[in-house]
Order: sequence, then structure tokens, then C-alpha cells
Amino acid sequence: MRLDLPTLLLFRLCIDGFLAALFWSYSRRHAAVAGPRWWAAGAAMSAIGAVGALTGIGGRADWNVLNVAGALTALVLAHAAIWLGLRNYLGLPMRKAVRWTVVGAVLMFVAQALLLEVWDLPVLRRAVFIAAALALVGLTLFHAQRKGTARAADEFKAFRILCGVELLVLGLVLARLLYTASVAPRSLLEDSAPYVVLAMTLDVLVRAALLSALVSYRLQQNAERDQQKLRDGKADLRALIDNIHAGVIVFNPDQSIETINSAARRFLNRSEVEPESSQPLEWSLLREDGQPMARHEMPFERVLATGRPLTDMVLGIQPNGEGEVRWTLCNAFAENNHQGGLRHVVLTFVDITSLQAAQREQKALQIALSQSQKMQALGTLAGGVAHDFNNILAAILGNAELARQDAGETSAAVLSLDQISVAARRGRELVRQILAFSRQQPMERKRVSMRAILAESCGLLKPVMPSHVKLGTACGLGDLSINADATQLGQVLLNLGTNALHALGDQPGKLTIQVNRFPTTSSLVPSTLPKDWLGVIRVQVFDSGCGMDEATRLRIFEPFFTTRKLGTGTGLGLPVVLGIVEGHGGVIEVNSQPGEGTTFSLYFPAAVTDPGAGYVHSGWPQGKALPENMETQAVDLKVPQDASSVQNATMIVETPEIQRHVLYLDDDDTLVFLVRRLLERRGFKVTTFTDQQEAIDAVRAKPTGFDLLMTDFNMPGMSGLDVARAVLEINPLLPVAVASGYITDELQAEAKAAGVREVVFKTDAVEDFCTVVAKLVANGATAA
Repeated sequence: MRLDLPTLLLFRLCIDGFLAALFWSYSRRHAAVAGPRWWAAGAAMSAIGAVGALTGIGGRADWNVLNVAGALTALVLAHAAIWLGLRNYLGLPMRKAVRWTVVGAVLMFVAQALLLEVWDLPVLRRAVFIAAALALVGLTLFHAQRKGTARAADEFKAFRILCGVELLVLGLVLARLLYTASVAPRSLLEDSAPYVVLAMTLDVLVRAALLSALVSYRLQQNAERDQQKLRDGKADLRALIDNIHAGVIVFNPDQSIETINSAARRFLNRSEVEPESSQPLEWSLLREDGQPMARHEMPFERVLATGRPLTDMVLGIQPNGEGEVRWTLCNAFAENNHQGGLRHVVLTFVDITSLQAAQREQKALQIALSQSQKMQALGTLAGGVAHDFNNILAAILGNAELARQDAGETSAAVLSLDQISVAARRGRELVRQILAFSRQQPMERKRVSMRAILAESCGLLKPVMPSHVKLGTACGLGDLSINADATQLGQVLLNLGTNALHALGDQPGKLTIQVNRFPTTSSLVPSTLPKDWLGVIRVQVFDSGCGMDEATRLRIFEPFFTTRKLGTGTGLGLPVVLGIVEGHGGVIEVNSQPGEGTTFSLYFPAAVTDPGAGYVHSGWPQGKALPENMETQAVDLKVPQDASSVQNATMIVETPEIQRHVLYLDDDDTLVFLVRRLLERRGFKVTTFTDQQEAIDAVRAKPTGFDLLMTDFNMPGMSGLDVARAVLEINPLLPVAVASGYITDELQAEAKAAGVREVVFKTDAVEDFCTVVAKLVANGATAA
């Protein structure tokens, strides 16, 4: 059967055009796959060769060079494009290969043109063409072989087989062409041309199929690599989410769990091996104020209802609906699909439980700071007022005493004078309470046992205990000693006990006082206590009375705040307690609920342990409770009167054998007049001044003319200590005393350093004041 060459060439042209379009579409749709662009160019070159062959079959003679040489060159370029595309597909360098391809194409065209027009050697022309194609197929096979036989895919193996068959066929054709060149070469070429075109067409079809398979193989490789990257990315993302401190929960629209990370599992007490969607979350959500959260307020519901993200919401979570509440800073947002539908609701939260505790502590510190500032303000006020007010009280008390002596016991004015003295002494006690609250009264610290203080305080409380109130006491084991002012600590227990009795009222109840020692690391003591304490002595006063609400509890340490009826309380009892406790470096805590009683917890730094401390002074053994059911009697609570009460304050006038000379300095004329009269009645010679420099000049004029200098401390210009220093420089042996309405530890230390013999409290009873003067004068005379 004879094949029609033009028909075959036309068929070849159609196939080449189709393949060029196919590979070009590959290059556009799959830009990540290298090679199809070159293969499309190869198909185009093959089509150009087919067109050249068609136009040169019976065409004009002047078109022979362009048609024949161009067609053969285009066919060689088609093979070169297959080779270049494979290099590009395999990721091999392209610049030199393209350069040599261009050079080879030019040489092929020139050789074909010379062999056609100059020498007219058709056999040699075809031999050059076949040799060039043979070389390019060999290079293609070489690069395909570099893929490796063991690791190569089936597509590469089939492509190598095709290249091998092409090499074999081209080699046989070249050998036969050269062998039969002398035997009717022209007729041989004309007879074999249709079969060669048919074979080349079939080869193009098979090669295109294999190249398409290579494209599909590379796409599959890329897809697998992308999937692996996606899996790795998901794994990395999951590892990242699992390792961050924030909890992450991804909910499905039906509120089932899609994903939950390790932090959220730990936070919600879920097992790490428990499947994510094994069971719904069981938790209780609380608002910032601690109240249960309504359903419409919950993060999931709010995101569903509004579609807007929720940010920085403080949320309390109680896992499994019980146990400790943990606080979080919560964020939630909706994750939608490409169509805008809800896919997930993502909830993230950060544990801020410690932050909330710190904020509560900060709030408590702010309250304490506010209280401290109030105390400081009152202390400043007390310091300013006490001087003038104490001068007034001293003048009232002293003149009332002098008036009583002048009037005699039978005078009708004595009763009025007694009431004046009582009112003045109440004012004096009020000033002392204010100074105690502001921590400006002197404090004599020494090692004392809280067992002894508790026993003495219970002894003072016993007479005023109503019959319906039981007093319970207990002391813990160990040494319960602290460095403190025993009198002030006793005042603390008496104030707290008195307040407890008022809280109990007429209802039956119990008052309990207990003392224990703990290490600073104990969970029973506040964590805010200094860690350098040797131990902690805790004193607790509990009553089963009416209790307090939060608003009242926050105000109990405010000066002059009281819940008692008008005239039954000053509102300074608890402020005084606070001032004394903090003056000893201690801390006070109050726990109270309405109807559940009140507990005052006082924490003091323990003194160095005394191994011999084991018994209370009154015989109670260590660790044993004090008598639980003390005998009581219904007695009105009254403040015991001073030892120097009005009835006992009668001045005893004694005339000394030798009249002593006292110099008194004060800027208050009233006190100067009063002290002169008091001391002169006691037999002293008194010289008074209201100006500091005049008093110093008087001592300078007669250095040994005075037996005592008594000076006020707080005076404008020079203070009493400045006067004392100036006088002692003149006469170091002169006894000097300083009087003040408020005495602090600092004042006592400065006075001692300046050489002052004694610091006298101005509002002491008249008898005490005169006694101090007499003692100092006597001591000064003995020393002289």
C-alpha cells in the first residue's frame, strides 16, 4: 500500500498544532512545572517543519532552499526543544544549552543550504539531519538517565525506553542511508519518505503522551509536597498552640469541641489523652463580680448573637462546676468559611488568677495606705493640737485643784470643781487616745509574754462580763514572747474585748481569745508578712455577736466612726488598737459577716526564743486553755478612774527644810502663772519666763543659782531641747526636765542625748507633776 505523503504531512501538522496548544496550556495553568513551555515550542517547530515540507513538495524552485533547509532546521529545533524542556524540567542550568542550541540551528541551516544549492547532495543532507537528531535524542536520554534507575518513576522509565528506541531507529536509518547511498539513492529516498513521516508522527504522539505523563507526575509530586507542607504546618501550628501558655478552644457551631490545646486541658482539668470531642465542657462561668453568668452573657453565645469578636473579657471559670474559681482574660471570635457561613468559634483565654490576687492585694494595700494617710493626718493634727490643748487641760486641772484647796472641803463649790476636774480628765484621756492612734505616745518595749498579758487582760475583763457571755481562752505551745509595751498590748486586748461585749449585746454568746506561735512560712499567716521575722505570734479575738457588713468593716479603723449610740462611744477604740499594733510592727486582719460574729487576728514578730518559757504567770500551764467558764457578773462597762482621781488628788503641801529654786520656762502665760502657784505652795522658790533667751541669760547670770530648770518642749523659735543644750553648756550639773503634751520615742532619745534628766507629760495630775519636780530637785541636790 502506497502512503500519501501530503496527507501524512497535513495530519502531522494538525497533531503538532494540537500538541503546541496543549503544552502551552500546561505552562499557563501549571506555572510551577518547568518544561511544558519548551515542549510547546518544540511542537511549534515540528509544525513549521511540516509546513515547510508541504510547501516544498511540488513547489517553485526558488523556494527550495527556504523550504527544505528551514524545514529540516525546524525539525532539529523540535528535538532540541524536547531536550531543553527536559533540562528545565529537571532543574538543570539552561543558559549555555540555549546558546549552543542557537549556534547549532544556525549551522544546520547553513549546512542544509550549502548541501542543497552548492553541492546538491541530498543523501548527505539527510544524513546530517539524522545525525543531529540522533545527537539530541542521545542528550535527552542522558539527562533522563540522570534521574536514576532505582528511584525513577514509571513515566521516566517509559520515556527512557522511548529515547532508546528512537536512538536505535535513527541509527539504523542513518546506517542504511549511508550504506545504500550508491544504489539508486534518489528513488530510495522518495520511496521511504512517507514511512519516515509516519514513523516520526507516531513518535511525536508517543513522546507527547509521555511528556504529558511527566507533567502529571510533577503535579502529583508538587501536590504531595504541598500536602506534606500543609501537614507539617498543621503539626507545627498545633505544637505552637499546645506549647503557648494561653488556653485555646475551638468550638463547632453546635458547641461541641473541635480542638482544645494542652493549656486549656490543664486549666479545665481534662486528661491529655481524652479525645477532644469525647464529652462537652462542664464548667461554671462567673462574671467579674463573682456572680454566675447568664446564658446570653457567655462568650460563645455573644459571638453567635452579634457575629463580632469579644475582647478582654474578665471571666471566672469553675471547672466541673465546683472547686476553686480561676480567673481568665478571655477573647472570642467567629471563624467563617469562604461562603460566609460559621465554621468555628474560637475561644482563647489567659490565666490571670495570680493577677487578680495581686489586684486584691493591691486594693487591700490601697485601703491600708488610705488608712495610714488618715492616721498620719490625724497624727499631724494631734501634734499641733495636743500642745495647746494640753496646756489648757493642765491649766484647768491645776487651777481646779488650787480652787478646791482654797475653798475647803465644806464649800458648795467643791462639787462644781470636781465636775470640772472630771471633764478635764476625760479630755486628757481623749488626747491620749488620739496620740495612741497616731503612734505619738511613748512606748516602752521589753520582752513580754503574751500569756501574761492575756491572763492580766482576762482578769480585767472578768468583772465586767455579763452572765450570759462565756469567756474562752487558749495559749498554744512554745515561747509566746514579743518585744512590746505590755501596757499598750493590754489596752489592745481590753479594747477588743469591750467591743466584742458590745457586739454581743443582750444575746447569749461567747468571747474567745487565743494566742499561738507559727513560723513565717505557715499557711495560717498572711504571705505579706516580712520573711525576716523569727516567728509569728498570732492573737485572735473572736465573738459570736452580730458581726459587720462589708461597708462597716471598711470603716471601723476610721477615727471617730462608731456604730454605738450617741454618747456611748468615741470611735477611737479600734483606731487606737490599729495604732498600737502597727506601732509594734504588727499586722491586723478582720473577718466578719453579719450574724456570724467577728474575728480580729493580730500578728506580731516573735522575740528570740526563750527555752525556759513554759508557764503563765498565774499558774496556767503551757498549751492549756484558760478557764472556759469564768464567774461573771452583770456590771456596766465603765472606764476605771485614774489612780490620781479627783477624790485622791488632794495636794499635800510640804515645806522643805531648804528652799529650792526652780526656773520654769513656758510660752503660755496661763501655765506659767499656774506652775508658779503650785510650786510655791509646795515650798519652792520659782522664777518663771516666757522667753527662751531671757531664761538662758538668767542661768548665765547665776550658773549655780537654780536647782532645776523645767522647760516646755514646743515653743516658737528655740525648742525646749535647744534651751536645755544651751543651759547645760553653762552648767552641766544643773538638772533639766522637758515637759510636752505629746511624747514620742524620738523625743525621749533626743532628750537623753542632750542631757535632759526626764521628759514629763504635761497633762499628768497636779500631784504627779509636783512629785516629779520634787524628785528632780532632790536628785540634783544629792548629785551636787
